[in-house]
Amino acid sequence: MSEALIVGATGLIGRAVIDAFGDRAVTIVARRPVEGLAPHHAERIAPPESWPDIIAAEKPAVLICCLGTTIRQAGSQAAFRAVDHDLILAAARGARLGGTAQMIAVSSVGASAKAGNFYLRTKGETEDGLRALGFERLDLIRPGLLLGARPGPPRLGEGLATIAAPLADALLHGSFRRYRSIQGAAVAAAIVALAGQRGPGVHIHENDAIRALAD
Repeated sequence: MSEALIVGATGLIGRAVIDAFGDRAVTIVARRPVEGLAPHHAERIAPPESWPDIIAAEKPAVLICCLGTTIRQAGSQAAFRAVDHDLILAAARGARLGGTAQMIAVSSVGASAKAGNFYLRTKGETEDGLRALGFERLDLIRPGLLLGARPGPPRLGEGLATIAAPLADALLHGSFRRYRSIQGAAVAAAIVALAGQRGPGVHIHENDAIRALAD
């Protein structure tokens, strides 16, 4: 049984999570090799349709899902949903078949199945689907704008948002604090802190809670 298994390891948060685990071994399931992976980590390279069976066979104690794309990257709303909804739920079902008790999933601030925005509605529907699978403990991570070095070509919109983040953060107070920007490394540290935590039920973590966990 793996202590923790990560899907979505090639993105900003996924790579930071691997780094945050340090000397603790984790298993990564990905469609392509993860560059610079330490020898003590295990890697399973396979097409996404094979992931549920691989995850079930690995029987991880914790499934950590950092999968996520954008509509621009995916090319269409349907392609975006195939990753941010369908693939996430498929991986989660594989984990449940393998007896995984805890799942930690990176979602988004504002996620709601009732949202008018397609992106946030999809995130909310994914969260609802994960709740329905009956994990003993489900941790939903809802960060604001993620800051940090991303692999691959720069995203213009995110680049502009990052530049504007300090001013925007200064204007966000009270209940709006959850929309402030946050470093990807802080999100990763919070995820590692949550891995293996007891206490059943669904736990939602937004920016202030994420920062507290990361400290």
